[in-house]
This record gives sequence, C-alpha cells and structure tokens, in this order.
Amino acid sequence: MKNKLYSSLFGFSMVLVSAFFANCFAQNGSTAILANPWKVKQQIEKAVVAPVFANKNYSIVDYGAKSGGVVNNSEAFKKAIEACSKNGGGKVIVPTGKFLTGPIHLDNNVNLHLEDGAEILFSTKSSDYPLVRTSFEGTELMNHSPLIYAYNKKNVAITGKGILNGQANNDNWWYWCGAKQYGWTEGKANQNDPKNRIRLVESAEQGVPVEQRVYGEGSYLRPNFIEFFGCTDALIKDVKIVNAPFWVIHPMKSTNVTVDGVTVQSHGPNNDGCDPEYSKNVIIKNCSFDTGDDCIAIKAGKDADGRRVAMKSENIIVQNCKMLDGHGGVVIGSEMTGGVKNVFVENCVMDSPNLDRAIRIKSNSRRGGLVENVFVRNIEVGQVKECVLILDMFYNVYGNQTGSFIPQVKNIVLENINVKNAGKYGVLAKGYKELPIENVILKNVKIDKAASPYLVENVKNLQFINTFINGKKVESPKEL
Repeated sequence: MKNKLYSSLFGFSMVLVSAFFANCFAQNGSTAILANPWKVKQQIEKAVVAPVFANKNYSIVDYGAKSGGVVNNSEAFKKAIEACSKNGGGKVIVPTGKFLTGPIHLDNNVNLHLEDGAEILFSTKSSDYPLVRTSFEGTELMNHSPLIYAYNKKNVAITGKGILNGQANNDNWWYWCGAKQYGWTEGKANQNDPKNRIRLVESAEQGVPVEQRVYGEGSYLRPNFIEFFGCTDALIKDVKIVNAPFWVIHPMKSTNVTVDGVTVQSHGPNNDGCDPEYSKNVIIKNCSFDTGDDCIAIKAGKDADGRRVAMKSENIIVQNCKMLDGHGGVVIGSEMTGGVKNVFVENCVMDSPNLDRAIRIKSNSRRGGLVENVFVRNIEVGQVKECVLILDMFYNVYGNQTGSFIPQVKNIVLENINVKNAGKYGVLAKGYKELPIENVILKNVKIDKAASPYLVENVKNLQFINTFINGKKVESPKEL
C-alpha cells in the first residue's frame, strides 16, 4: 500500500528537532545514538588509530627485485616482507619502476610502501594465485589468493604515491563473470557454470565447512584485489588502484581499518571500490572512487553463510570522499545477512551521469539482516540516474531471491543534502508489509530536479523536515 501526501507544518526549533529525532526512535532502544549521532562518530574516530611502524626500510631491490614489468618478483617481495616482520617491522620499499609479481602476502608490522613513480603489476595468470581462505560475494571458501592479502595479522599497511595495477581486462579475469560486455563469448567457462558459483552457494546452504569449499583453478571465481582478513589495525593510504579482477578493497572480519586518500579507478564487473564486511571501526576518508560497481558497499555476509558467521559490520565512517561512476555512492548490501549498524557519511561529493544512486540499502528475503542507524549529512550531489535515497528490500540478482528471512531497515537520517538532478525520484523505498521500513528522516534536503519526489511502499514514519523538491516544500506522507 502506497503512502499518500498530506499537509502538515513543522515549526520545530533546532532543540525541538533534536528531541523529535530521539522521541521518534525511542521505542527502538536507539535513543542514545539518535540523540547525538555525530558525537558517537567522534568516539569511533578516536578509537581508530592508524598503525605505526619501526623506522627501518627493506627495499625489494635488495632482495632481488628487477624493474621493467617482465620478471616475476614474487620471491623478492616475499623475502623482503619476511625479513621486515622478523626484525620487528618497518617499511618494505617499492622504488620507482614497474615491478611484476604474483600475490603479495603481508605480515605483522609491515608497511608495503610504494614510492612516487612505483607501480606494482600483478600477474594475470590465475595459476600464480594459490588457495587461501577468502570469500566470494559474501560466502567464505578456499579460492585464489587476493592480489594483496593479510590473514589474521596486526599492524599492516599499504602506503605511498605509487600505483597498484591488477592488469585485469576483458582478456583475463573480467570475462569470468560471464557477461559479453566484459569479453565472455559462447563456449568460454565462467563463474555461473553449475559447478562454480552455484555450487558454492549450495554448499553454504548445506553447512559444508569452509575448508571443504575448495575452488581456485578452473572455478572462475575472481579474487579480491586487497583483502585484510581477520586483521587488527590496518591502513591503506595514498595509493592509486586500477584494473581490479573483482572487489577492490575488502576488509573482512577486521577491526580498526583506515582507508585514506586512496584513488580507485576500475571499471570491471563487480569492481566495488571498498567493501567492509563483518568489520568494525572502519574509516574511509579523502578517497576518490570511479568504479564499475558500487563506490563503497558495506557488507555482512550472504544467506546461510551470513547466518553461520553472525557478525555485524558496525561503526563505519565515510567522509570527504568523491564518488564518480558507480552503481551507488554509499551502499549497504546486498550481502547484509549479519547486519549493519552505525554508519556515518559526511562531506562527500557524488556526481556523474554514470552514477546510479547516492545512498542505497538493498536486501531481499533470502538475505534478511538488520540495518540500523545510518546518518548522512553535508552531501553535494550533482547528477545521479535513479534517485538520491533507495531502500530496496526486494533486490533481485541470480534469479529467485525470495525466502523466509525478511530484512529490516530502521533509523535512516539524511540532512543538509543538496542535489541538482536526482533522476527519477528523491526517495524510492519498498519494504515488506510484515516488517515495514521504519524511521526515515530527510532534513534540510534540497533537490532541484526529480521526476517524482518519492515513491514508497510499506514505510513507517517517513518524515520530511524543511525539504524541497522541484522548488516545492515536501510534506510528510500520512500513514494509512
């Protein structure tokens, strides 16, 4: 049942508005954070301290690395990282030049530092990437190693002004997705063959232990580019990342992660810029995302595997970032089974004719999951294709996605948002009658152009406060 407009006036002062927010959500037990969410954000920032490293340098050249982009320098990287970690940590230096390598596995107290002019070229031979514990689209498995990987490590970093080049294109990695636009042709194997992605999803549903979900060579499940798996105190700073096989930056089950000043330019399939999953205390700031999928997508596992892990992603901060091409600027889901809590987005610019949405939350009744406490402020949106805010609880991919796990979304606040062109809608929200989307507030939002102010179904307590769309003040819809 769709909500219809009705007329009402809001004469709140700033104090009353703050009280209004708290009162609206009091029944959900979230009063404390909703009364002053940005104070909570400051507390999270204080808790996330970037790692510090010993003042020791280990140049890969001293361990046999050769520039030129022809010789595979995997052993040189491995030796330099081992020596660095064994001796108390420091910087593993990649000097100016082009250095070809297979996967790089980081160790405790190691900062992989790319000097200005340095470029790491990653092998496009899938056989160069051994099996490790990782994940694919929200399901854990044994698969090709990510290009840069740290497993259960502490105090690790990737820094510097250099370039990380995955060298993925339509001739390698990308065509594995099975889409013709990425180089796949009839007769080529791909991830959608029944023995590959489908078998992985079924094995998770059947409770097969992760160690027995063995894929890798011949399975066509692409590896993540950078993955911190089970790490504490991790940093990625200043590097430029291009041409990823799959998800670009993937903090997985990690705590205290900072992504600062990173540039992502990668337009392949599923090339999300940064995907924190089952992770806590993550700050993404001063970054630029120009991607083939979501710029930032916060995850928490998928379906049965997400319920097995049962771990939230929480305390995620996104600030001072620029979003260009992508399916969404800041997205939650669709792999959100474990739940997502306390997300803060501020001072970002989102603008591209190829950016579909600004803020997006997506799930379905196979995924389920609870998303709560999402706060967005001070955002400048130039142009998006579909809408500023979309809450889609019927997201569908890979065929039938219906089940018995109804997702829940509540406490979404957008304030001080300026939009030139929202595309089709200001707000598009579709929830379930059995479990409506709850508590969505837009305050001080100005949308110059939208084909329609909003389209909502099964949304409880949608509030527009001092919000203007197409030059007209938007009144809150009355719940029927």
